[in-house]
Amino acid sequence: MIRHRTSLSLLGLLGLVTAFTACRKETPEETPDAGPDGPTWTPTPYTVEVPPTLSAMPIPADNPFTVEGIRLGRFLFYEERLSGNNTQSCASCHAPEVAFTDHGNQFSVGIDGIAGNRNSMAIQNVAWESSYFWDGRAATLEEQILQPVENPIEMHETWPNAVAKLEADSVYPTLFLRAFGTPGITKERAAKAMAQFLRTMISGDSRFDKFMRGEEQLSVEEQLGFQLTLLEGGIPPAVPLGQGGADCFHCHPHGGGRFTDGILRNNGLDPQSAWTDLGLGGWTGLPQDMAKFKTPSLRNVALSAPYMHDGRFQTLEEVIEHYNSGGHPSTTIDPNMKFTTGGLQLSAEKKAQLIAFLHTLTDTAFVNNPAFHDPGPPTLE
Repeated sequence: MIRHRTSLSLLGLLGLVTAFTACRKETPEETPDAGPDGPTWTPTPYTVEVPPTLSAMPIPADNPFTVEGIRLGRFLFYEERLSGNNTQSCASCHAPEVAFTDHGNQFSVGIDGIAGNRNSMAIQNVAWESSYFWDGRAATLEEQILQPVENPIEMHETWPNAVAKLEADSVYPTLFLRAFGTPGITKERAAKAMAQFLRTMISGDSRFDKFMRGEEQLSVEEQLGFQLTLLEGGIPPAVPLGQGGADCFHCHPHGGGRFTDGILRNNGLDPQSAWTDLGLGGWTGLPQDMAKFKTPSLRNVALSAPYMHDGRFQTLEEVIEHYNSGGHPSTTIDPNMKFTTGGLQLSAEKKAQLIAFLHTLTDTAFVNNPAFHDPGPPTLE
């Protein structure tokens, strides 16, 4: 269930935190009913409150929110027994303090000491995504969740083994019963529970959000930086329709509150002769998809360094300089990368204004929300 609010205050966000921490108290205490096919349970529907700066949340009909499902998903997100040697969980590469990325590492290292080749993506507002992974190969969040467990350079486990470990636990069978109404632990149910939990991880209370709600003022420099994101690049009259802006809004629109359109694009990181990771084209095989990667959100971007799919940029200054340079032309470069010759020609002052604005998108209430942190070993209470 979803309720889209017309207003959200800090007090309201704290209420959301309270609601999550109260999940255990809301779970029925009576024993499960004994049906003809074994015990049953009636999961408790849960209402997720969506900040007014975000659009309505799409939720799959076959995986609605429940108190018990969210609680199980949180345990599973931090469950190290999903890995082959019981040392890594999903959360190992998605830490709260860095917007659920991997501790500033360029690449994550799996249980066998093997590094991947892509930077760990931030986990926030994932319910609104239409594809997952940098290359968009997963169409749903539930599908995405299944893959890292069996990836040989990540958690390197099989789902049958992982399920067997959960079944052998004294608590998980009951947690799955409560979450889904009937007994049974499967990888599909595990993915659904984690997806429920991850969809509750909503970031919508940054200083910018408070500014948009009329609760806080931004500095002149921060407001000028915001305006630059909304303006077309290029300096008039040399560039027709040029506004001297940063051209950000094409791929990172603030309408809808997500600061990404979720589209996969080639943003000109490399010349075509240097392509190694083919992104979307690596699994579709289509020439028009080569070197295209998912557009990440700008929310909490000041916390989530390094940047780009391969973590090549350590600072926001480097990121802005890449776009200011215009990038490398190629057959699949995005049409919005219009300044491969000459660049955007942003002044040092404008670059500083952009950096100032990007810091206003840091949501400390989100990263510090205890409802998203490690709950410890699984318990029934």
